[in-house]
Amino acid sequence: GTVLNVSVSDHDQSDSLLLSWDEPEGGARGYLLALSSLGSGTLLQNVSAGPNTTSFWFHGLTPGTRYEIEVTATLACMDSTSQTITAQTSPSPVRNLSLSSGGSRSSLRAAWAHGQGGRDGYRLALWHSHSHSLVRNVSLLPGASTFLFDGLLPGSEYALTVSTLAGSGQASTSTHQWTAPSIPTQLRLSPGSSTTLVASWADAAGAASLHLELRNLLTQKVSTTLSARRGLTSYTFQHLHPGTQYWLGLSATAGSHTVVGPNATAWTYPLSPGNVTLSSAEEQNSLEARWSVPGGQRDFYLVTLREGEDSVPTRNVSLGGDNDHVTFHGLSPGQQYSVQVVVVAGPYRASAHSTAAWTEPQAPSAVSLSSQGSPHSLLATWEEATGEGYLLVLSLAEHPVKNSSVLRGVTSFTYEGLHPGTLYTFEISTVAGPYTSSPRCISNWTYPLPPEQLTLSNGGHSTSLQASWRAVSSGSTGYTGTLWETKSQEQVRNVTVGSDWTNVTLESLVPGRQYTLEMAAVAGPYRSPVRSATDWTYPLAPAGVTLTNTRRPLGLSAFWDKAAGDVDQFHVQLYSKSHAAQRNISVGPNTHNFTFLGLSPGTQYFLKVTVLAGPYRSSSHFATEWTYPLSLANVSVQPGRKPQELHVSWVESGGGRDHLVQLSAAESLSIIRNVSVPRGVTQLELEGLVPGSRYRVEIISQAGPHRISSQTAIGYTVPLPPRSPSASPVSKAWALAVHWEAAPGQRDGYLLSLLQEGSSAPPRNLEAGKDSTNVTVPQLEPGTCYLVRIWAVAGPYRSLPENITGCTVPAAPTNLSLTNPGSSSELYTSWDKPPGRRDHYHVTLYSLSTQSRIQVQTLSPDALNITWTHLEAGSKFAVQVTAVKGSLKASSINVTQWTYPLAPVNLTLGSPSASVLVVSWAVVGGGAEGFVVDVGEAASGAAVGHTELGAAVRSHILRRLSPGTRYSVAVRATAGPFHASTPSLSHCTRECDALLA
Repeated sequence: GTVLNVSVSDHDQSDSLLLSWDEPEGGARGYLLALSSLGSGTLLQNVSAGPNTTSFWFHGLTPGTRYEIEVTATLACMDSTSQTITAQTSPSPVRNLSLSSGGSRSSLRAAWAHGQGGRDGYRLALWHSHSHSLVRNVSLLPGASTFLFDGLLPGSEYALTVSTLAGSGQASTSTHQWTAPSIPTQLRLSPGSSTTLVASWADAAGAASLHLELRNLLTQKVSTTLSARRGLTSYTFQHLHPGTQYWLGLSATAGSHTVVGPNATAWTYPLSPGNVTLSSAEEQNSLEARWSVPGGQRDFYLVTLREGEDSVPTRNVSLGGDNDHVTFHGLSPGQQYSVQVVVVAGPYRASAHSTAAWTEPQAPSAVSLSSQGSPHSLLATWEEATGEGYLLVLSLAEHPVKNSSVLRGVTSFTYEGLHPGTLYTFEISTVAGPYTSSPRCISNWTYPLPPEQLTLSNGGHSTSLQASWRAVSSGSTGYTGTLWETKSQEQVRNVTVGSDWTNVTLESLVPGRQYTLEMAAVAGPYRSPVRSATDWTYPLAPAGVTLTNTRRPLGLSAFWDKAAGDVDQFHVQLYSKSHAAQRNISVGPNTHNFTFLGLSPGTQYFLKVTVLAGPYRSSSHFATEWTYPLSLANVSVQPGRKPQELHVSWVESGGGRDHLVQLSAAESLSIIRNVSVPRGVTQLELEGLVPGSRYRVEIISQAGPHRISSQTAIGYTVPLPPRSPSASPVSKAWALAVHWEAAPGQRDGYLLSLLQEGSSAPPRNLEAGKDSTNVTVPQLEPGTCYLVRIWAVAGPYRSLPENITGCTVPAAPTNLSLTNPGSSSELYTSWDKPPGRRDHYHVTLYSLSTQSRIQVQTLSPDALNITWTHLEAGSKFAVQVTAVKGSLKASSINVTQWTYPLAPVNLTLGSPSASVLVVSWAVVGGGAEGFVVDVGEAASGAAVGHTELGAAVRSHILRRLSPGTRYSVAVRATAGPFHASTPSLSHCTRECDALLA
């Protein structure tokens, strides 16, 4: 009963243990210290200690190892007391710990060598050095020597601590490392001004720092280098040269890692030139541009010369960057110009403009002075000359009459109120800026006044015309004129008379021809504006007018002979006394016949031909003739009101008497019926015919001695519809078999139409021969109803339709599964949606344990799964899914599955004898396929027995066990692949009866 209070500590030594104890009351004669391996029980050290000793160091131990130490104190009277304690040495830390990135931006690999001795495992703690936050805390098995940390931040430093664990002790080792940096993207370099460039980039958070180097590409010298802290995304480079191209390079750094990133080039904006001027050069029509060279660099100058007030570019010159002037030659005289000087550096430009300058003008060309037929005005015209405007001077006998100024764009000027028949002089000069050109001069006369009221008339004569006019009041010395044929413009004769003449007769002219007389008054060498008059000589009437009949095509042809002289056109008039309407036709002068078509058959017509020449006309005598009768038009044969009838109709063309309707069978061509109808009747009903048959109809018309037949018309009687139609599904073929019976009569065939329910798609059409009574329609949508319409067809006509409805067999669900989500009372059923349609699903769940159907669910046609609940634990079930369309069904295969069993309860153990254990348990709800009893030694954990039992067993006797031994027993309920176990319960077998005795 003496307590030694033994304790153990290692004082941070992994290969030693300090054992301490309390001296028992009354002291001790000595102590025996026994150190054994805890697992194997092997005695490792056996030490004796004298009295008054209360501690002892065990050295040379294995780090991280569990030991059992027994302290035995020898007391007086040969008595002793013992106490046993377990202890574990501290583990030794790992060796050669390393943390490397391997060039990765998002992962670090830790590796180490195991320390001496044993361990329970490792704990790894990874810290982010900058934020001091714990990134990862990982526990590993004792045999692990590497670990990969992924999902890390690029360009970041991490610290790793690896702790070796053994019991409650641990030994730690630390290291640190950087992940490789990520390369910034979207590097851009753009000018901010003529001396600054702005650099920007993205994704810069993955580097500890960025190194930027700006290089002048013209001198190839580095202008600026800098290092930027993490997160910086832009920088402005200042104090740069204008108009210069620079190169920027970027690299990312993290720890010992450096990654070269993208580069970019850009130009600074150039400076614009100063003091741009444009002035006259020594050479004529030339201008010189000058400017001050700006600071900085440039690629070249682009000098643009612009013309006019709209500054339209006319010349472009490229010059080197050191030039400061350029001369433009060959410019337009009298034109306004300006110049734009553009400094070009890379893609950028800077420009400046000059003020306007002028070239010296030239006088206008093509100057003319004309009266335009007026005796009181003169029109001055000229071609446009470049400049601002013009100075105009009109003189009479070297004395200026009028001075004028007009602006640019004006190319004519009219002088009014002048004297008829007078010589005037016109001068014109061009003005451009400060310059005025030398003048151009031209002279001309005004016209005399023309004769008035000139007329030309035939007086009813075919070969002469008389001209007359009123004499002018003054300024005329006589009259001169020319007679022309108006159409050919050929000159016929010249006429010259004195100033006292007011008329003249022109003889020996051509009948029906148009003539034009031009007359002018003459004053000295000048003629007044011409006055003209025109008229026709009277035409002669045509001769030889006749009218003849044409049968094909039906019409009348008119003929006539042309009389002497000219004709503008012939007017041909045809009329009938029996019709109010008449036909009037105009034809050309070279046409001597005309055929009138579209006339009424059997009708007498009269003809008159009239010659037209100008406003004059002359008519012939009358001619007469009759037309032939025409056959009936628009003969139509249509089905009658009944399938045994035909309706014949036609349009009368006139000129006939009675009509004879002949009906014949189309195949035999034999006439089977003749019907006579009087004139005025235009339709006829033919009865007693065969439905669905083809017939020919011909109608004969008569007018006087002439007979003519109509064109043959073809017609069909309407067929009778098929009888007793039906549509039934073809099993597993997704097709419909359509049947019917033929009706009396004839037909060319059948037409079937299938329209899918609820679909906007066009119907599917099929044709069948005339002797067919069934059709199988394949490739339909499963589980779908169709409206089937059937017609009998004869020619273009159909019978009344017969409508029926048929449905295809639905498609069975596929890939049916029944799975256990880990529950003892639920199962999950799913399947793939089959093609086609269905009204709903029937889902049936069977209990294979009770051999009964326990649930039937009706689901929507779009359902794909169902969860079964409140099922019996540890039972086997089967499920089947059936697609239903009306009375048609299609079922899937059956699949089975178990629910999880419930673990047994109230596990009890008893040992009625030394080698026997009695195991008993109870079951709460549900069932199981069976039970398994597992037995093992509690001390070593070694398995001893494994017994499988039936579902009704609730107890079991374990025999042939070792007496006085503690066993661990667990009972598992099994159901298919699933099981549920009780917690392990331990119990000792009884000692041998002899030992007990």
